[in-house]
Amino acid sequence: MTAMLPASIAVVLGLIGLLWGADRFVAGSAGGAKNFGISPLIIGLTFVSIGTSAPEIFVAVNAALSGSGDIAIGNALGSNIANVGLVLGVTALVAPLPSQWHLLKQEAPVLLGVTALAGILLANNYLSRLDGLLLLGLLVPTLWLTIHLKKRELSPIEVAEEEEIPDISTGAAILWFVVGLAVLLVSSEALVWGAKEIATHFGVSELVIGLTVVAIGTSLPELAASVMSAIKGQHDIALGNVIGSNMFNLMAVMSVPGIISPITLQSGVLSRDYVAMAALTALLVVAIWLSLRGKSSQQAGRLGRRFGITLLLLWFGYNYLLLVHG
Repeated sequence: MTAMLPASIAVVLGLIGLLWGADRFVAGSAGGAKNFGISPLIIGLTFVSIGTSAPEIFVAVNAALSGSGDIAIGNALGSNIANVGLVLGVTALVAPLPSQWHLLKQEAPVLLGVTALAGILLANNYLSRLDGLLLLGLLVPTLWLTIHLKKRELSPIEVAEEEEIPDISTGAAILWFVVGLAVLLVSSEALVWGAKEIATHFGVSELVIGLTVVAIGTSLPELAASVMSAIKGQHDIALGNVIGSNMFNLMAVMSVPGIISPITLQSGVLSRDYVAMAALTALLVVAIWLSLRGKSSQQAGRLGRRFGITLLLLWFGYNYLLLVHG
């Protein structure tokens, strides 16, 4: 067990560094963009979105460069599973989640479409460079469409979020951007190294480590943000955050190993892990639809604590099967 101490410390410090580095990276990039006159809406949907997914992106790049594409694939799929099962499950226990029609009509169809495309690309158990470029290429039109739709209707919560973009000097913004970027680079390397060592020591695959330890760790920002939003009474932030994050993970994170180092997938990725992610995604969309059925466009639905418990049970069940049979 003593032999595992350096690897365990590397994982813990790597996760802490990723969380702190991402926060500074967002503050620097968003604050700097604000000083250059970029619209707060565009900042929120690009710089902030990229920044909150920075841990997953940097881990994916580092893992792919070090020949551990399984960790990158596991991180992308596992983070999406954790975002729905763990993040929304816990948040719904703290306070029921309001659901809005715009989520069902705008964001949810895009998420379902990207999820379906990911399944088609993974169907041959190989993620090629072309597959990766296709996924990454979808990011630009998706961001454009999101910005176009958001310009037409901006909720009070989203307006409040935009006002929270830091007001800092350009010099400070550049400093925090560089520091955050450096910490993200070092922390992702430490996390990937520690994860590989733990996988080797316990005889489990790097894929399983990516789906569990790495995925849960990189989903902590979403968990913290969603729970704090619920505590503050801003309940409708969580659903939008998770849907946006999951779209980003499939397009910007899962594409990385394909682009950098095309990878042959392990047998369980499509039949077990992708199916689990797709099933939770479909369950979420169906639950939103059921909560809104019979309500006008001005009325909100509600995903209550029973739904949260269901999500958590499914998430724990998946991880149990993964650790026992993975």
